[in-house]
Amino acid sequence: MELSVWLQFFAASWAISLSPGAGAIAAMSSGLNYGFRRGYFTTLGLILGILTQIVLVGVGLGALIKASEQAFLLVKWVGVAYLIYLGVQQWRSPGKPLVAQTGENKPVTRWQLVRRGWGINAVNPKGTVFLLAIVPQFLDVNQHLAPQYAVIAATLSFTDAVVMAGYTALAARVLSALRSESHLKMLNRVFGSLFIAAGTLLATIKRT
Repeated sequence: MELSVWLQFFAASWAISLSPGAGAIAAMSSGLNYGFRRGYFTTLGLILGILTQIVLVGVGLGALIKASEQAFLLVKWVGVAYLIYLGVQQWRSPGKPLVAQTGENKPVTRWQLVRRGWGINAVNPKGTVFLLAIVPQFLDVNQHLAPQYAVIAATLSFTDAVVMAGYTALAARVLSALRSESHLKMLNRVFGSLFIAAGTLLATIKRT
């Protein structure tokens, strides 16, 4: 990938990462509930979800999801259900950090936060369709595609890591200043509503 092309994609990557969506909601939610150091594990999951999407696009499965009505609908409704599930879970949570639904009332582990972030970005046909629309504009089909996809993956991972760190820190250091149980419960309901809204919007996404 030529430097001039990469610089254009680098600029586009910041716009992609900064655009509000389920990832930003998840980052701020984790920052609020777990603080920056622990909440940032959600961002690691979000980045893994992005890499999963790039792999799907790179090997052609993304095009299959977009072309096949059945495959698209399957992924779409799994994504919708997952976002709404997260929203309901957060809405119902008390004014304290969320706990794992294990019956043992143990704190949510870092691995669970990673999986949560991965699920938000990986099971999302909106991301697949978006990458299919954006990525080909920066590819040189006369060159090997694997190195170009690697550069794209590294670039998106970097910008998302920085942006989501900002969202996580914002919630951890600003929103967490509201320490009363009633305030934290209200914020959990706000984030829960945003997750549900994101899932509802995802339900309107079409293959075209």
